[in-house]
Amino acid sequence: MRVVIAEDAAVMREGLSRLLEDHGHEIVAAVADGDALLEAATRHHPDVAVVDIRMPPSYTDEGLRAAIALRREQPNVGVLVFSQYVETRYATQLLGEGSAGVGYLLKDRVADVGEFVTALARVAAGGTALDPEVVSQLVGASRRGAALDASLTPREGEVLSLMAEGRSNAGIADRLVVTEGAVEKHVANIFAKLGLPVSESDNRRVLAVLRYLES
Repeated sequence: MRVVIAEDAAVMREGLSRLLEDHGHEIVAAVADGDALLEAATRHHPDVAVVDIRMPPSYTDEGLRAAIALRREQPNVGVLVFSQYVETRYATQLLGEGSAGVGYLLKDRVADVGEFVTALARVAAGGTALDPEVVSQLVGASRRGAALDASLTPREGEVLSLMAEGRSNAGIADRLVVTEGAVEKHVANIFAKLGLPVSESDNRRVLAVLRYLES
């Protein structure tokens, strides 16, 4: 897996580089701002980019805007936003750019290196990886999400959040300590309430999460 890292903090940038190299991945570039990210992606054509949100010059949302630009220029490159913050406006726009190959994880909620590496590989392969806290905050900022909150049961909301993490029905069942059949029924209800045909495909699961986040 060929990776570009965009992170302004030198220690974090170096740490991510070494971590991923230790797991057998190639770091083709490690940069400190959004413009350098786009230049590196154009030069190296990576499989995936790990992008922080707050980078120079204003340390607000440069990284997220660069991620959106990268997705438009190279839609086949996966983008994993890895930040301490949830920026709802541009995050929803990034997720709406396409359902494949997008992730958003929070630094202080990733406790296991293996889970991070697995999530990055999933994004690089065209899957998704969304922290439930990210989903919660984006839904809270979404007018459509607020309306759907009333239609989904609390359990269906939990199932949707776990779907957003990229978990299978079996994984959701294990997490919630219920049968896989019960999860299948919840997933079918979620698809129905969101106006999506019932399907077990990964794309439909991602579409369910994105539909829930639409404003």
